[in-house]
Amino acid sequence: METVNLTWVKDNNYTCEANSTVFMETELPSKQYWERVALRQSSGLDETGNVVWYLALCLLLSWIIIGAALFKGIKSSGKVVYFTAIFPYVVLLILLIRGATLEGAYDGINYYIGTQSDISKLTNAQVWKDAATQIFFSLSTAWGGLVALSSYNKFRNNCYADAIMVCITNCLTSVFAGFAIFSILGHMAFKAEKEVKDVVGSGFALAFIAYPEALSQLPVSPLWSILFFFMLLTLGLDSQFASVETITTTIHDAYPKVMKKMRGVITIGACIVFFLLGLVCVTEAGIYWVELIDYFCAGWGILIAAILELVGICWIYGGNRFIEDIEMMIGKKSFLFWLWWRICWFFITPLLLTAILIWSLITFTAPKYGDIEYPGWGVALGWCMILFCIIWIPILAVIKICRGEGTLWQRFRKICTPTAEWGPALEQHRTGRYKNTLASPRVSNGVEIATIEGGYDNKAFS
Repeated sequence: METVNLTWVKDNNYTCEANSTVFMETELPSKQYWERVALRQSSGLDETGNVVWYLALCLLLSWIIIGAALFKGIKSSGKVVYFTAIFPYVVLLILLIRGATLEGAYDGINYYIGTQSDISKLTNAQVWKDAATQIFFSLSTAWGGLVALSSYNKFRNNCYADAIMVCITNCLTSVFAGFAIFSILGHMAFKAEKEVKDVVGSGFALAFIAYPEALSQLPVSPLWSILFFFMLLTLGLDSQFASVETITTTIHDAYPKVMKKMRGVITIGACIVFFLLGLVCVTEAGIYWVELIDYFCAGWGILIAAILELVGICWIYGGNRFIEDIEMMIGKKSFLFWLWWRICWFFITPLLLTAILIWSLITFTAPKYGDIEYPGWGVALGWCMILFCIIWIPILAVIKICRGEGTLWQRFRKICTPTAEWGPALEQHRTGRYKNTLASPRVSNGVEIATIEGGYDNKAFS
């Protein structure tokens, strides 16, 4: 019996004896390139290594683009987003049409949403935590992005319709992207004569190993690769636009006079700081840092923040008062209209998020990147990052209580009660229970809050 390469056998129209084919474990070329060339990946978090210069330059270029787009605030970024938000849909449509015409596409779709789907993963707490995190990230819920950007809307803008449209569009986009991705992965599995589950990765493995490998097998593969990675770039820029705008908007609300004169300088300064902080992620151990931050801060940290936001709105500020504020902008609605949202805000959402949080904490396992385990100090650092993100909420609450007057209960009641100037920023919008209240001192002193040049209205609330 002679041992030969299976490819040689097929090329020469030979056949193998039954049950004589042996498949050896090999690394995909895309995996070797990603780990050894692109990342120069070290052996673990303990081995930091050097800064990978070309990754650092890519990081710098990204922040230059972000700084240029946000230099004039929402006025400039709003125009850039027209392209960065629409282009991914064009690419996904092209990839879907191309993928649907490939052999094996049906198997990929069947694995994605069909009889081959692994439903048993729904019993895994990590899957639910990742799903919740993905929704929070893609919608910018609990991150502050939606609140910051929507604060530039006109006061009478139908925020309810916008919220519904954004949620539906986001979910449908995710489903649509799944068809485009898994149709091509199905073709890759067909070419490799493997099951789809054996070629599908997740996270970086899907975006930078499995999918590029599948694209390399298509005709005119450089074209598809350029389209795909340019789409990833635009998606990343969109996310960073929202994150940076959230920070600059917060500074603008706190110091409107300063931001009116120095918005560009502060925006560029923030981009420089974030670039320097990101340098650790472009070292030879950078991929381990990215996974560590994502595992802890983008998981439990955002779940905790979301639960605290619900508590603050529903039980401290008051869910009914919040509904009245919305009705003041979009008009009165019936009790039945708000019944579902009251059930969601007061019961379903907080209970579901708390259950996911507790379940994922109980079933906690130390993070790993591939087969490489994180050292104990790395896991401890991850918990410290969560603590650093969340601890400012109780710290500021304690500071407010200490600076208050009266008994401890009176101080607590005071910090849980809206201030006298709370409400719409402009006098003409103060109706209902805000009619006889004082406008924000920043408005009464002649400085309109968050006035945007170029025709944008003032913010709805101070």
